[in-house]
Amino acid sequence: MSDALKTLEPLLDEFRPGAEVYVPGATGEALILREALAADPERIAGVRFTSCVVPGMNEFDLAGLHPTARMTAFMLPPALHGSFEAGRVRLLPLAYSEVATHLGERASFDVGVFQLCAPEADGLASVGICADFPALAFRRCRRRVALVNRAMPRPPRGPRLPLADFDVVIEIDHPVVEGREGPVSEETARIADRIAGLVSDGAAIQTGIGGAPAAALARLTSHRNLVIRSGMITDSYAALARAGALDPDGRHITGAAYGSAALYRDLAELDLVELADTHTTHGAASLAGVERFTSINGALEVDLFGQVNSEWRGERLVSGVGGAPDFVRAAGRSPGGISIIALASTAAGGKISRIVPRLTSPTVAISRADIDTVITEHGAARLKGLALDERAEALMAVADPSHQAGLSEAWARMRAGM
Repeated sequence: MSDALKTLEPLLDEFRPGAEVYVPGATGEALILREALAADPERIAGVRFTSCVVPGMNEFDLAGLHPTARMTAFMLPPALHGSFEAGRVRLLPLAYSEVATHLGERASFDVGVFQLCAPEADGLASVGICADFPALAFRRCRRRVALVNRAMPRPPRGPRLPLADFDVVIEIDHPVVEGREGPVSEETARIADRIAGLVSDGAAIQTGIGGAPAAALARLTSHRNLVIRSGMITDSYAALARAGALDPDGRHITGAAYGSAALYRDLAELDLVELADTHTTHGAASLAGVERFTSINGALEVDLFGQVNSEWRGERLVSGVGGAPDFVRAAGRSPGGISIIALASTAAGGKISRIVPRLTSPTVAISRADIDTVITEHGAARLKGLALDERAEALMAVADPSHQAGLSEAWARMRAGM
């Protein structure tokens, strides 16, 4: 029997056929749990898991371990594709703010698994580097299992759960999820420079997953009085703090940290940011009063109407709704706010334009009514307030020059039939 299996035996005994089980995703994923289940997949026969797993961060398929196991997810990492195609993954198309409502008010679980820091003197244990959903799902679990991980960094501010309210407490010392920011290409650097030029001093910053949003943060070190209001932070946010770019009196909030061990040490040792649940980080009521809210997110393609696809690569679903719709709308309501969709103008070595005449994806992530600014390496298209023809012209102007003539011809054909 493996060490992981022995350690988690009291948790594995909680699993029964038909049981509804909540497990954390993102950087709250308990890596030791997947090791134990991979070693003994029969333990999850008939078990139905729910987790907010994130593409690029969580690449393990619990539903794929046993033919009768099932998973409810809200995004679709590549690792889940096999189980999704086999009908073992139930995908709920909810924005992050609605995921919070689902997990905190609608769902109910027989067992909840929570990875926590060691408790403090008052008996409360921090949820560590991932505060997105644990405190919400906690209320909806009939039985609760705490994995108290000595390796989990403890930010000074964030949700804490009473250890006395857990039915099973297991002490572990196991690595947590880490991530690295990748190299920045020349085109991504140009996009990042254009983004930075639109960010004002004193802005409240949110960035999504992707190379361009991360690279943009590196261009903001000379800005001042920035405020963190992001669903997730990476190492680049700590670099902003070291550069003096953050407002020393601002309320800096995030839902999760995803980065290196150095970032996690900064969170634990410095009072850098408050960890908060998704109602706080993504909710309309929480974001309503934030001035100069600046949302920076990536996309897979944008069409000439201003509709955004961030879920589909061709006919293949590669993500989910995520938090971008929440943040784009919040920026649209914010005094002085701006939402930015950033993407390279081409894919496949320049053969495919990512500015397209019309989306062919089955769903739209960001509607044309919510779109604000689209940035590629060729420029920035500010679409808010523009009419149909004007926004099509603005988007064609930021497309790769080799594709502009084809886009113009396609728009003329579509325009004639409207």
